[in-house]
Amino acid sequence: MEFVIHPDKVCGRAKDVIRRLQKAGYEAYLVGGCVRDLLLNLTPKDFDIATSARPEEIRKLFSSCRLIGRRFRLAHIYFGRDYLEVATFRAPHDDSDDGGKVNDAGRIIHDNVYGTLEEDVWRRDFTINALFYNPSNGELLDCVGGLDDLRHGRIRLLGDPEQRFREDPVRLLRALRFAAKLNFKLEPSIRDLIAPLAILLEGISSARLFDEIIKLLHSGHGLATYRLLREYGVLPHLLPLTAESLEEDTTGNFARMVELSLTNTDERITEGRSVMPAFLYAVLLWYKVYQASELEQSQGCPEMQALQIAATDALRDQVDFTAVPRRYSNITREIWALQTRFRYHDLRRANALLGNPRFRAAYDFLCLRAQSGEDLQDECEWWTTFQHATPDERVDLCKAMQPPKGQPRRKKRRRKSNTIKVSVAPE
Repeated sequence: MEFVIHPDKVCGRAKDVIRRLQKAGYEAYLVGGCVRDLLLNLTPKDFDIATSARPEEIRKLFSSCRLIGRRFRLAHIYFGRDYLEVATFRAPHDDSDDGGKVNDAGRIIHDNVYGTLEEDVWRRDFTINALFYNPSNGELLDCVGGLDDLRHGRIRLLGDPEQRFREDPVRLLRALRFAAKLNFKLEPSIRDLIAPLAILLEGISSARLFDEIIKLLHSGHGLATYRLLREYGVLPHLLPLTAESLEEDTTGNFARMVELSLTNTDERITEGRSVMPAFLYAVLLWYKVYQASELEQSQGCPEMQALQIAATDALRDQVDFTAVPRRYSNITREIWALQTRFRYHDLRRANALLGNPRFRAAYDFLCLRAQSGEDLQDECEWWTTFQHATPDERVDLCKAMQPPKGQPRRKKRRRKSNTIKVSVAPE
């Protein structure tokens, strides 16, 4: 198989940054996933640049440059809201004050060790991400057999696999993500270590793991990635409530719900439509929330309060593993809360629900529950008809759901409860 990179597929801004660095006397190349994707005739998401210039030298060349990172300093060169990431070549760790630091578990905690291109190659994680491309002259550098691994469709780590996973356990997730995205096979030395070392993920910051979950499940290959996470025993260390739910639900409805949701998400991403992390978490945590809410109600707690308590508990437990930013968790709560309102079919409440900003997400969630096996098909069909009906048709739809004349409505009995009402702080 011959690999060719078409120059017109390379980001023009990346070419300009590389040219300016080279003109100033520095080495500069495209590196990593963008080179891999260009060689596979895929569209890269990002164009990362590696250079011999130090971060402070990069900042002097570009007025829009901002330096970030504590573990390893990076330069972000901004173009409005967009930016290109530029990293200085790295070298093996040393014991100097400015060098790399590794904790007792072998994880890298400080990484400002600058070096040459030849040294930087061996600091990359996978061979297929250790390819360098110079768009100025078309030169492609492969020092580690990355092209051969691309040809044979395999994921192979550089260096000792266990050491590399201990340096940064997130590489376990990256291996599975690349295997799912590219439909590549994991090398046996990687495959055999994932399950035993997955517990190391619990030492990674919850904020970083949240970002990784979004990359895993909102990549356009979420279903395949999710199945690999289950197959290799990684799911309990990322989404423990989801893993427990899959074990506890004997009906199989929850497992179908997750797979249907990820299938729909992959389709939306392929079609260029938006997806919401809030909806993803609403699905992944639903079984635990629903079960806990039912338990609270059986003990005399009002329905909405029971749902709030269950939602707070589930989100708190999940945050111990992966952060869920409030801007998402609040929407997740709304999706759950609105599920109780779909059973009301009087015109006033139906119109109010239809006008709710979260109606569409909550309606999609209701239909997903129905498709997964919950007895909600009639509700979905009614609300599908109602939202597309004219005002007069909506009146008729609501009248058809009212009890026949002469038949008294069943009065709701207010249940006495010793439960003390408390306000639950949002997550």
